[in-house]
Amino acid sequence: MFEGSRVWLITGSSSGFGFRLVILVLGRGDRVIATARSLDKLENLISSCKPDVRENLRTVQLDVTEGEEAIKDKVNKAAVIWGRIDVLVNNAGNGLPGIVEEGGSSQLRRQFETNFFGVMDVTSATLPHLRASPSACLVIIGSRSAWKTEIIGIGPYAASKAAVHALTETLTLELAPFDIRVLLVEPGAFMTEGIYGQPFFTSNPIPAYDDMRAASKARFASVPGTEKGDPNKAMQVVVDVVRGEGVAKGRPWPGYLVLGEDAENDVRTKCSKVLKVLDEWVDVARGVNFDNLSVNS
Repeated sequence: MFEGSRVWLITGSSSGFGFRLVILVLGRGDRVIATARSLDKLENLISSCKPDVRENLRTVQLDVTEGEEAIKDKVNKAAVIWGRIDVLVNNAGNGLPGIVEEGGSSQLRRQFETNFFGVMDVTSATLPHLRASPSACLVIIGSRSAWKTEIIGIGPYAASKAAVHALTETLTLELAPFDIRVLLVEPGAFMTEGIYGQPFFTSNPIPAYDDMRAASKARFASVPGTEKGDPNKAMQVVVDVVRGEGVAKGRPWPGYLVLGEDAENDVRTKCSKVLKVLDEWVDVARGVNFDNLSVNS
């Protein structure tokens, strides 16, 4: 187990999970490179840090959608600050609510640009530094929405997070030979700022969806302020797992970290649903192999 202070690179640090994670990591004695699309948006983060830990915080302007080469250049410069990066937290993301057909592929591409390709570009830029670390860890903030996709209006977001989950699981295997631990965090609904800040897509209204769209817009507008999840507790758990402390002490590396009673319920519900259908159709699933005949290649 690695001893001493770690260096964390955290995207999307100006608010939400990222903001809280920076504060908590600094409180454990580690160092943080906090990034956001605008340095101005990080001023509140800096002022919120206790004076005795501010020397362990550096800020870097980083938009996860600005392209592979630009991101690689900024990450390489960030690594020079303390000579290494030990932990990468891909936290930056957004949600673009809307009816799938009305948004079409253009809305899906917008959603994937941030939530999927942004994660990939930052990860690719940081992996050379993680391979050089004695305690490397890649953390990716996913969502329970990859498990609970059956919500009207959440299609683009849920699709992007499902893709992120699949990517993370593959990375877990590909990075294992380098002793890079991978953690997929799957939070439910938490009371963070701006999580429902994006407007519902209405630029291409299809009359057939008028009632559905209106109901979905109203639902999304009613959610903020009703979330049961405490984001500080959630990020405290993430720090515990990465450092092997607190609730994670003495436990094996989880790989998956489902946070929130709603997220737990959604994962169990989806697994039960799929297994039920599989059991009902198991004869069909098993009945499509070649018969016991010699098959010529």
